[in-house]
Amino acid sequence: MDVFKNKTLLITGGTGSFGNAVLKRFLKTDIKEIRIFSRDELKQDDMRHKYQREYPEYSDKIKFYIGDVRDINSVRNAMHNVDYIFHAAALKQVPSCEFFPLEAVKTNVIGTDNVLTAAIEYKVRKVVCLSTDKAAYPVNAMGTSKAMMEKVIVAKSRTVDPEKTSIMCTRYGNVMCSRGSVIPLFIKQIQENKPLTITSPTMTRFIMSLDEAVDLVIFAFKNGSSGDIFVQKASATTIRVLADAIKKLFRYEKNDKIIGIRHGEKTYETLLTNEECTKAIDMGDFYRVPCDKRDLNYDNYYSKGVMRNGLTEFNSNNTRLLTVKETMDKLMSISEISEKIKGI
Repeated sequence: MDVFKNKTLLITGGTGSFGNAVLKRFLKTDIKEIRIFSRDELKQDDMRHKYQREYPEYSDKIKFYIGDVRDINSVRNAMHNVDYIFHAAALKQVPSCEFFPLEAVKTNVIGTDNVLTAAIEYKVRKVVCLSTDKAAYPVNAMGTSKAMMEKVIVAKSRTVDPEKTSIMCTRYGNVMCSRGSVIPLFIKQIQENKPLTITSPTMTRFIMSLDEAVDLVIFAFKNGSSGDIFVQKASATTIRVLADAIKKLFRYEKNDKIIGIRHGEKTYETLLTNEECTKAIDMGDFYRVPCDKRDLNYDNYYSKGVMRNGLTEFNSNNTRLLTVKETMDKLMSISEISEKIKGI
């Protein structure tokens, strides 16, 4: 982590699950300052007191900025003397975005453009943006807004000298126990002695821990060129297996309730599209999709193609599906769950 020594990191949407995971990873290092940028003053206040209580000798490194990525001036207010940015602010709930698609556009698309514009103005050295598997072959408003976000990132990377500001993107699947995800819902239903509500038992989803999400961002930070998109070779599970694993961990036997697929959901998710596979580079545990560096010369689009490699679409149906036991082990690696299990 030497690259972060004496540097200032800004995390947009920093009060969320990802921001807290980054703080736990970085707070005890030689990083100079971590700025938490978000619009919720209560979450910031809760977060401030938590870290003052749990990490009193390091909490002075954390600085809080209230603002909204939709407002470029509030973004600029937090941008002075920033070296690096992790851009995590987003509207992520699929049903909410379905009913309010323009709100998703304002935050996920325009908000991202505001962050990148301000970063370029203030000569921030590197920006890593967080996207989602729902941006690949999007069928819902959240995924569509994130797909457009990725287009903004790649387009913006073409307009700035990468020696001054380098911009890249990570795309990942479901992060276990993040706010709004299904695992906290299942646990809450168990605690309330209710049936687990399962959308579709055969639906598959990539699953990764918060630590793995941070690993992906750091890998992109260290290995990316401006305009790159990075994907982790994540494993997946069916919703049936996930529910069974949680019930076994909590020794819960109540029958489930099948409720059907919700607004805008897919039966499986894609992390790497078939089209992206023409240029994707296998980097061991990760795929790197480099930016198309052609300029707006239409002759190039008719005369210069790309020879595809041997990769094919990488989705939650053709990746390795975890067994119930493997899913239980992965769940137990999360402290929030293991602590709850100890109390049973």
